[in-house]
Amino acid sequence: MKIAITGGTGLVGSALSKELLARGDEVIVLTRSESHTKNGIQYVQWLGDAKPEHELEGTDVVINLAGVSLNDGRWTDRRKEAIYHSRMEATDEVIRIIEELNKKPAVLINASAVGIYPTSLSTVYTEESTEQASDFLGKTVRDWEAKARQALAYGIRVVCTRFGVILDRQQGALPLMTLPYHLFVGGKIGSGKQWVSWVHIQDVVGAILYAIEDEELEGPVNVTSPNAKRMKHFGKTVGHALNRPHWLPVPSIVLKLALGQQSQLILEGQYVVPKKLLNSNYQFQFASLENAIIDLYNN
Repeated sequence: MKIAITGGTGLVGSALSKELLARGDEVIVLTRSESHTKNGIQYVQWLGDAKPEHELEGTDVVINLAGVSLNDGRWTDRRKEAIYHSRMEATDEVIRIIEELNKKPAVLINASAVGIYPTSLSTVYTEESTEQASDFLGKTVRDWEAKARQALAYGIRVVCTRFGVILDRQQGALPLMTLPYHLFVGGKIGSGKQWVSWVHIQDVVGAILYAIEDEELEGPVNVTSPNAKRMKHFGKTVGHALNRPHWLPVPSIVLKLALGQQSQLILEGQYVVPKKLLNSNYQFQFASLENAIIDLYNN
């Protein structure tokens, strides 16, 4: 297949591109840099004055992962504006490109996040849940998905992959969450009661590949492990897997002072179930948190 990816050099995009190449797909990564080819991947310049439609003619799948990372830096007003507008700008351009293509892709897979659901200690959310968060992250995800759904007007199947906390050894939230344990000062974060809807990076890639192939999957798709954990259990599991103690609590106020609004990614959470993936018989490679942590730190 011919597959175009925006945000292809990020955590998910890099892992996905590697897997697509391994299975023999043609991979085009849209980049702000000048067009070039490297390691079997064609990098095509986009955004600004670039018009990449010619190179993308005949594309079977578009995967939109572009956007400023949530994990890098405090959520200042300027940072939040960049997080929001980077996603809106990229998705607007994806829709413009699709409109210009003579042959439309079969599917648009658009990144999203479980942050669309309100934080809760008791509610269990599936794709059928109608409650939506009214905070900054909720608005960002809601508007992001709305823009992606514009592709429906061209007869394209649209899948919005609502990612949970993606676990990867080198990037994302996990290195920050495990750092205290490496220093032997790991412990309960905040109340410890908040939910962590996590997912191994290999299952993120696996779920996207599954969404490409399964023509019945459409709309929002939760990409999380079936087994969300409360933060206190998450921390204990990390400590056990790394053979480190879990003993020094980190009060909420400390994280709020250090991270500002960004601290909500750690101090608040949702119990999210990947109902659509489970019902369609997707086989999770890492449904167990302990197995996921052991895999990441022993491979």
